[in-house]
Amino acid sequence: MAPNAIATNLSSDSLPMPKDLSSLFVPTMRGPIKSAFKSVMGNPTLAMINMAGGVPHPNTFPILQLQATVKAPTSASAAQSESMLLLDKTRRSQTTESLDELLQYGDGCGADSYCNFLYRHTQRVHNPQYADWGVIASCGNTDSIGKAVALFCQPGDSILVERWTFPGTLSSLRAAGVAPVSVALDSEGMIPEDLDRACHEWSGNTPPRAVYLVPTGQNPTGATMSLVRRKAIYAVAQKHNLAIIEDDPYYFLQLPEFVATSATATAIGVDEPTTTTASSSASVRSRPQSLVPSLLSMDIDGRVIRLDSFSKILAPNLRCGWITAPRYILDKIQILNETTTLQPSGVSQGLISKMLNDVWGMDGWNAHLQELRSVYTRRRNIFIQMVEKHLAGHVEYSVPMAGMFVWMRINFGAAAADKTAMPRLLDAMKKCGVMMAPGMPFSSNGPSPSDHYLRAAFALVDVDMFEPALVRLAQAITGISGRAPTASNDAVKAPLIIPTSTGVAAVNSSS
Repeated sequence: MAPNAIATNLSSDSLPMPKDLSSLFVPTMRGPIKSAFKSVMGNPTLAMINMAGGVPHPNTFPILQLQATVKAPTSASAAQSESMLLLDKTRRSQTTESLDELLQYGDGCGADSYCNFLYRHTQRVHNPQYADWGVIASCGNTDSIGKAVALFCQPGDSILVERWTFPGTLSSLRAAGVAPVSVALDSEGMIPEDLDRACHEWSGNTPPRAVYLVPTGQNPTGATMSLVRRKAIYAVAQKHNLAIIEDDPYYFLQLPEFVATSATATAIGVDEPTTTTASSSASVRSRPQSLVPSLLSMDIDGRVIRLDSFSKILAPNLRCGWITAPRYILDKIQILNETTTLQPSGVSQGLISKMLNDVWGMDGWNAHLQELRSVYTRRRNIFIQMVEKHLAGHVEYSVPMAGMFVWMRINFGAAAADKTAMPRLLDAMKKCGVMMAPGMPFSSNGPSPSDHYLRAAFALVDVDMFEPALVRLAQAITGISGRAPTASNDAVKAPLIIPTSTGVAAVNSSS
């Protein structure tokens, strides 16, 4: 493969070619687009003395070596718990580029070794059902979202999104002058019938072109689409000829079932996820669970643009991810990359590539992903038990089957009609010493005083902080609703341990 070429499955005798959806592109993206240099000069050959680019000589790069110590996944069969990886200035490894190559300008595709691993990973996990698909490097999903939307929407256009969705997407849409069209959610995410209704009732200047959704561990609701739901969404997209932007950073954080034996399932509105009302006791049972197939895995038309990220499964500030789509779509995204970020940091790509290709391999990578699922399963289960213990009667909530969030609707009782209830609660939470994300920024319909929601992230905070945090939240809600706390007085008065520069300090939760 040529340097910096998109990692692509060019053909297969047994697979169809993707449908051409270029008619859905905005006018500026429909024709052939090339960089200014390439349109005039073409690609240099090895025989050329290339003096065209403003490219520094690698002799001027002062970084001679980079090394990192990488732990082995605990469930892997590796004999040692740590391994050393090394990136050298001029020497390639068997799979990974030298530092000089990684630190040099590239085009909009990404490092070969990085993309090649992700192509093999995507083939193994999702096995796309058409030929001529590929992967291209991205700077994480927030970057990818803007570029995927730019293919199908220009200022004044609209795009279909979930009723509650990622604020970064809403900000990106606002900046691009694109209006979100809200589609209802339930306990499995976007409702196919409402997507179909939104398409039938479309009143925009142009027909609907694309739908954006988070199918797994939906942010903020934690909803995960079943296989049946994903097939139904895909069928609606086929019916209305929609491109699907599948934003799926939590795909590998799918969790086993949580069973609360004394909980009562209730619905909190036709447009909202099915939830569980917190009860006084719970028991946890986990069972083996395979990953729900992605929308990409059932895509026979090439209408899914899948966005993946290392942010939730390695580290956020590596700023690395990848996009999977038909080659002709990736060609357009490559041009968008070349006019913005070029590609992720070469150092980040090199570290990831070296670790995945040379240190962990595919087996180690799989073990790491399985380990993450175990970590988040334990965190989710403990957090839900604490919700049951301390927030009974105060909240209705979704038990997530993936991701890192619990979505809660606050029960203000008689104070629910008070438009100041939510702002007062957020102020009370600050005074009590706990912070969670209010629901309003996630609303694709715009903020409303009746949006009495909180998104609690159980990923970062130490597990022993779950209980004092929820005790404090219960106190704050009680102050607005006037209801008595459900936990014992001892639990309500439990101290909150606050980290300090010299150790920890205990603060009484009633302070």
